[in-house]
Amino acid sequence: MKAEEYLNQVPMWAKEKNSLEDIRRFLEYLGNPDRKIPVIHVAGTNGKGSVCACLTYALGRAGYRVGTFVSPHLVELRERFLLDGKMAEEGLFEECFCQVKEAADVLADRGLRHPTFFEFLFYMAAVLFAKAEVDFWIMETGLGGRLDATNAVEHPLISVITSISLDHTQYLGSTIREIAGEKAGIIKEGVTVIYDANNREAAQVISAQAKRLKAKAVPLCRQDFQERHYGKGRIALEFKGGTPKVFLPFKASYQADNGALAWRTLQVLMEEGRIEGEREGCLLEGMAETCWPGRMEEVLPRVFVDGAHNPGGMEAFVRAAKEEIKGKEGKIFVLFAAAADKDYRNMVQYLWRGLKPDLAVAVQLQSERGLKIPELKRLLRQEMGLGCSAECFEKTGPALEYLLRKQGSGDYIFCAGSLYLIGEIKQELLGRRGHD
Repeated sequence: MKAEEYLNQVPMWAKEKNSLEDIRRFLEYLGNPDRKIPVIHVAGTNGKGSVCACLTYALGRAGYRVGTFVSPHLVELRERFLLDGKMAEEGLFEECFCQVKEAADVLADRGLRHPTFFEFLFYMAAVLFAKAEVDFWIMETGLGGRLDATNAVEHPLISVITSISLDHTQYLGSTIREIAGEKAGIIKEGVTVIYDANNREAAQVISAQAKRLKAKAVPLCRQDFQERHYGKGRIALEFKGGTPKVFLPFKASYQADNGALAWRTLQVLMEEGRIEGEREGCLLEGMAETCWPGRMEEVLPRVFVDGAHNPGGMEAFVRAAKEEIKGKEGKIFVLFAAAADKDYRNMVQYLWRGLKPDLAVAVQLQSERGLKIPELKRLLRQEMGLGCSAECFEKTGPALEYLLRKQGSGDYIFCAGSLYLIGEIKQELLGRRGHD
């Protein structure tokens, strides 16, 4: 059985998470591959993937070998394992899978529970990046931070915490303070933490945890830099203190916060002697070349997809979409889907009230977590209230085709609500190109 086929079956029978002690035991059996690599550990509610992408491209452009572990994937599982920004080769991927599978079988005989889906991937990443002898491992948490499998890494090079908002409340807590406490769980004793300080409540929690652990705390908020937009979807960041101007190849304003956080992380690593200061110019070039699919991405003319999957992310996406259509005519169409365990009602309210679409389409994700048709229909009836027409589809392909047929020359289609939705859209577009 090939790696992806086996891994896709794991969630059906390995649902109970292992303790961090058991995860450490598994890593020890593998030879402690994580201890051989300097790790940049990234947690937060929104923006983790974008920060990881900026760091990946910057460090790669500066001549470093970079391994990046992110989630979820959009189309192919190997997207979670990046070497210098590109998917790991299939042969290496399969080799690392076999090594982790062998370890899982042996340790099961010794009483250790089989890894969950995410734990298995985390072990594979550790093995893969150790084999590749990367200079840096940029590692995104899966869920939360304190109890996340990635938190078994004992001595990261630096910790980064992106913006905090309400998400996964059934697991992480129902308040910003509680969720921030879970995210701040990645802070290690004496290890510098860079964090988004725009939310005062979250910032207080993170700062207090850093103080307890004698970790240097580096807050970053909007007052620390100016954001300027240039043509062709570029953002320039101007920091206080005369530092170089940082360019980002993004349209959405929310990426300014993520890019700024990544750059401040690189600055601190230079200050601490972890990155050579003379490589600053290359780091800046890499930031300007960053590519991160599925975030306010124009996949077809005036068809935008965004992975916003919680109220905070949706609010930021709507601001970016409104900026895109500002001063332009044409109808607005929306394609929405969500996981059933998300705060989809608030997401829809931000989307509907912010964009006031002429046509709204909801679709059921092809995932066991996807919001089902009956609830989607109830959602459309209860939350619309804008006088626009609405449709419901069981699959993404027909929903997208429907909207593309409706789209006139000046009309916009905005797709959001779940990264699974973006993956399904990209899969459909790949199929279209394959038939061209």
